[in-house]
Amino acid sequence: MAFRDFTLDPADSERLANLVGPLDAHLRLIELRLGVQIANRGHVFRVSAEDAETARQAERFLQHLYADTETELLDEQAIHLRLGAHGGTGASGAGDQDIAIPVRRGQLRGRSPNQRKYLQAIARHDINFGIGPAGTGKTYLAVAMAVDALNQSRVQRLVLVRPAVEAGEKLGFLPGDLSQKVDPYLRPLYDALYEMLGVEKVARLLERNVIEVAPLAFMRGRTLNDAFVILDEAQNTSVEQMKMFLTRLGFGSTAVITGDLTQIDLPRHQTSGLKDALEVLRGVEGVSFTFFEAHDVVRHPLVARIVNAYQARDAAREGNAG
Repeated sequence: MAFRDFTLDPADSERLANLVGPLDAHLRLIELRLGVQIANRGHVFRVSAEDAETARQAERFLQHLYADTETELLDEQAIHLRLGAHGGTGASGAGDQDIAIPVRRGQLRGRSPNQRKYLQAIARHDINFGIGPAGTGKTYLAVAMAVDALNQSRVQRLVLVRPAVEAGEKLGFLPGDLSQKVDPYLRPLYDALYEMLGVEKVARLLERNVIEVAPLAFMRGRTLNDAFVILDEAQNTSVEQMKMFLTRLGFGSTAVITGDLTQIDLPRHQTSGLKDALEVLRGVEGVSFTFFEAHDVVRHPLVARIVNAYQARDAAREGNAG
């Protein structure tokens, strides 16, 4: 662990408050994005990081930010913009930090290397893809990070999105109003929220629109600022839908896209938006990809063996086709 101790000059309580943000929100955001820990007593700061270079970068960033407080009132959007210009994804050594998320039953941590990598990626990137088989925690961990961001006031709302592939004209044959027709497709997201927050609190937040659960079609034409947005079952989006969703992201927002490329329910002639995004966005700065395998499955042990069996069958078919 490397440390950097420094003092911000000149001493000015108003500028210091401007820098750290309400309830230290700006410092917490910088910690997440740069992969460091920041402690301060007044204008005396200590930055801790896995390596010396990351600590030095964070110190420089804070010094520059403090200089800006002389002429500018900072908010989370301004911090996000500066972190983007800074390349704020941390140094390579910062990726080893283990992220612990406080939940009702204690703390939630990644159980496998890929789960830990996934949590770190979500903390440091604005757009994140989690791709892999069922039971690997893709959606559950994303919801946990979203709830933590809401609890820490890093975002103002959660938007949980899911394509209703079987929807379209078939919705008319289901009983109830539109909400009742769509809810069955969103049930896994509700279940994760209930476990994280409790049924009563989720109901209150839904009523106040702090949490919004919606089908993908409802995202068209919107811009989502200061939000944590999760698109679940993304393998069932079209190319156009995926592009539409990704371009909804506004300032101060984080997006997580989850899906399983082996469970595409689209018509055979239609390309999956998730598969297309994987090809188009590889290497784009600010976008992360985490790939889960059967050994990351955290459900019944038999689920991992089932996933392995199907993967082996599909690999054999591809080999015969070749």
